[in-house]
Amino acid sequence: MIRNQLLICAGGACITSGEKSVKDVLVEELARNGIQDEVQIIETGCMGACDLGPIVVVYPEGTFYQKVNVQNAGLIVNEHLVKGRTVGGLLYTEPTSERKAQTSGDIPFYTRQVKRVLRNCGVIDPLSIEEYIARDGYFALGKALEMTPDEIIKTVQDSGLRGRGGAGFSTGIKWKATKDATGSPKYVVCNGDEGDPGAFMDRSVLEGDPHSVIEAMVIAGFAIGAATGYMYVRAEYPLAIERFEYAIGKAREYGFLGKNILNSGFDFDIEIRIGAGAFVCGEETALLRSIEGKRGTPSIKPPFPAQAGLWGKPTLINNVETYANIAPILINGADWFRSVGTSKSPGTKVFALVGKVQNTGLVEVPMGTTLRELVFDIGGGIRDGKKFKAAQTGGPSGGVITADYLDMPIDFDTVKEIGTIMGSGGLVILDEDNCMVDVAKFYLGFTVDESCGKCTPCREGTRQMYHIMERICDGKGQHSDIERLSKLANVIKDTSLCGLGQTAPNPVLSTIRFFEDEYRAHIEDKKCPAHVCKHLLTYSINPDKCVGCTACARQCLVHAITGEVKKIHVIDQSKCTKCGSCYEICRFSAIRKE
Repeated sequence: MIRNQLLICAGGACITSGEKSVKDVLVEELARNGIQDEVQIIETGCMGACDLGPIVVVYPEGTFYQKVNVQNAGLIVNEHLVKGRTVGGLLYTEPTSERKAQTSGDIPFYTRQVKRVLRNCGVIDPLSIEEYIARDGYFALGKALEMTPDEIIKTVQDSGLRGRGGAGFSTGIKWKATKDATGSPKYVVCNGDEGDPGAFMDRSVLEGDPHSVIEAMVIAGFAIGAATGYMYVRAEYPLAIERFEYAIGKAREYGFLGKNILNSGFDFDIEIRIGAGAFVCGEETALLRSIEGKRGTPSIKPPFPAQAGLWGKPTLINNVETYANIAPILINGADWFRSVGTSKSPGTKVFALVGKVQNTGLVEVPMGTTLRELVFDIGGGIRDGKKFKAAQTGGPSGGVITADYLDMPIDFDTVKEIGTIMGSGGLVILDEDNCMVDVAKFYLGFTVDESCGKCTPCREGTRQMYHIMERICDGKGQHSDIERLSKLANVIKDTSLCGLGQTAPNPVLSTIRFFEDEYRAHIEDKKCPAHVCKHLLTYSINPDKCVGCTACARQCLVHAITGEVKKIHVIDQSKCTKCGSCYEICRFSAIRKE
């Protein structure tokens, strides 16, 4: 008889942190204590709090253990399961109050979230279709097969669900357009090509709750009149591919995929297509070409995929998070979905909260939640007592939200007003040590590398912008560079073929808008206020702190530092390569970085 269950987070982050080794230790300790038949170990999907992993939750108590490793994992068995004593050293401790949290319900990171898309992630075994069914899985499909396609689409339209892939287009309208389009066969496509730096929302859903996407794709196929679906996922997501492929097999076995689904006479099946990791394949027409076996380059629109998509046939494309909302909407109704969020952006949004914030990981909150709530209430504030500077949203296609807008409700429309986009949900938090010019250069460099090269404005224009940004960061900026960047950016936005080029200049335009003073400091003063840009730094030795230990001189590969033992050292600026090695090795804080 099973008396306890140990849920282990087996999302990508926890696996990287040693989840498999932790599981091995737990299995060994259970066997050593002779209770292996009384305790069940279940590997789940991502539990969200990536910086706390590996995570182990003990049920039925729900005790939440964090940062479990091979050295302390045995305590969970020997203390908690055998002796009935909580392992206090593995409980989450609030940074400010030192209060211990017994369960996830005691941790602000979790209590302030509203989980709809992530409803099953970290709760069920993603390889168990039975556990998915036990949580109302495939109930929405059964309900949909008793409705007409028009009734399904109307429910999705009434919910106000907007595509979570970045553009925020009405999902219901897209479904209706594909259903009404002439041509056969029709196709359903799921875009799992999540390419934004710092974004891992879709990956976590595919790893932790693959059946939610399968069920939604089948419902979509029934609604638009399609018999075939394609899951397009990047090759860098091997765990997501493995679990989704396994889930497809189980869905076929249980009659939720294939011929005559649930004896309804409706046929639908799904195939997986693995992409090579090109960022541009997140653009829907490039994605479709990749599925067809062609080079992933975008096409001119119109026609839109709803009219002429895969092999010239009507095709419905939504991303993973969008599909994950479908089953709950059909089960609970449009009004339920609209009960959270804003009037124009109802529902929740999943963010990958990363960067200079205390609590990193996946968070799901109602649309309209403020950045202050995300960063300070859920995220726990900025690390090391630093000041919040900005949040980069939308990845390479987005821009920054500054401290002036911390209390602005975040939804599809409000972020556009300040020159950024929601994107797929990457939320990179930046502090006072980040150089905004360098941040913009990084994202621009990413899009330069990922441009397919099909259209001249994106291929050549973004490269010219990047050269200007490099020049500014190298201390060779010219007074006309800001104006030149702005003009180039607007031309690229207006003339590029696809969304990659049209949004590529956004990080530069956004940082110029809010941090023009940093650009001017780089150009006019030849200084980087954040002390990031290597060529604008000067390293010197503070004579009041130097003890003459010679560590810096021994570390310097170009012999730019001279001085005798126990005497003040000096850096020869003509030889210094500004590598920063001396700054990093000095134990007495005697090296100044200016």
